[in-house]
Amino acid sequence: MLLPSLYSLQAEKLLPDGMRILGTARSDLDRDAFVQLVADSIHERIPANERDDVALRGLIERLDFFSASADNVVSMQGLSGKIASLRNGDVLYHMSTAPKFYGPACQALAAHGATGPGTRVMLEKPIGKDLASAIAINDAVAAAFDEERIFRTDHYLGKEGVQNLIALRFGNSLFEPLWSARHIEQVQITVGETVGVEGRGDYYDESGALRDMLQNHLLQLLCLVAMEPPARFDPTAVRNEKIKVLRSLRAIDRSNAGTESVIGQYTAGASEGKVVPGYAEELGRTSRTETFVALRAHVDNWRWSGVPFYLRTGKRLPSRSTEIYLQFRKVPYSIFGGPAATDMQPNGLLIRLQPEERIELDLMSKTPGLDRAGLRLSQVALDLDLHEEFASARKRIAYERLYLDAIEGNGTLFVRRDETEAAWQWVDAIADGWHDIGMAPKPYPAGTWGPSATVSLVDRLGHSWRE
Repeated sequence: MLLPSLYSLQAEKLLPDGMRILGTARSDLDRDAFVQLVADSIHERIPANERDDVALRGLIERLDFFSASADNVVSMQGLSGKIASLRNGDVLYHMSTAPKFYGPACQALAAHGATGPGTRVMLEKPIGKDLASAIAINDAVAAAFDEERIFRTDHYLGKEGVQNLIALRFGNSLFEPLWSARHIEQVQITVGETVGVEGRGDYYDESGALRDMLQNHLLQLLCLVAMEPPARFDPTAVRNEKIKVLRSLRAIDRSNAGTESVIGQYTAGASEGKVVPGYAEELGRTSRTETFVALRAHVDNWRWSGVPFYLRTGKRLPSRSTEIYLQFRKVPYSIFGGPAATDMQPNGLLIRLQPEERIELDLMSKTPGLDRAGLRLSQVALDLDLHEEFASARKRIAYERLYLDAIEGNGTLFVRRDETEAAWQWVDAIADGWHDIGMAPKPYPAGTWGPSATVSLVDRLGHSWRE
């Protein structure tokens, strides 16, 4: 996503004049080899009808490369000198590396005077693998960069659909008065993947679905759904409201992990019309790592008291989808008798982020007919297809927005340190609870919506998953 994003920004003339892009890695590349790598990536990732040779040449003119390693003093001294020779304004470092290198890399840059005023750093999720490691990484990075110059990236926050969630909530007077426990009965947030571990088995086996997806993506979406209206759409105001949500989450630990969560691991099955192996087969060994997790979470504050937030995510599920579903409470009294009384369904609001972005509002409508046997009702959807509505607008990669915001110093769509650590604190309690009670992942065939116990998780409160 990174190089195509830079290409698209170049093609639309959104990158600052005079901006240079310096690639660095331990790889023994020279500039020509790096340029070829970038050009190959653009040709592979950008559709032919969107490629422009002038734009590609413009991007290539900005490129340079310097081989360096954080543990090699001579190479880091040379890299710092290269940065100084190219610098003509602010510097943004984007560390697309394993998190364990964030601290050493930042400290190596600081040791050579490359992290002073006018410099910023982007860090990819996950920030650590638990609270202790997250604190250690944050402390190490903070020794080189002030907090306002650290941009922790969760690419979900750059997605158009996530931006539209914010616009829907706070740009329309219709929804905000209804956005509370008084009118909403349950909330479901689903991030489903059809792929398996795809060659990332060793990494994934250390993290699992809880740490890889729920700790960041799902909790960020929960925060945007549940937070109070910020005073302004700026980094401090938005992130202050998100941290309040994380600190209001009811603990899931050894006392209730068995009733408030379900974990699973996919076995062999069918996915997207193909026979696929199970997780243990892909990994090459048995494992207790979960590839699926579902939780029933509660936000204990005035707005959401009593409303369950059902969160689920996993690999080898039936569809690749990210969606938020809010089910409103039933009408307090039905004036309709006969068949209409049984036809009545609660209203629902669906916010789908992928694969396509759309918003659906489910309403009850009269079924056409003469109603000689009594009025009949049907649930219909008011459907806003954002692709159709904005057909002329190009679908952007999330990193296009995130790169521009980081270049300009706007941290609204990035994650603050206290958010990261509050999320890890909540997630660590869940993982510790599973360990303490000996909770093991239940098997589910690839191509299904997780273990059968997932159904009873919501059924206990009279709910059902939206599928």
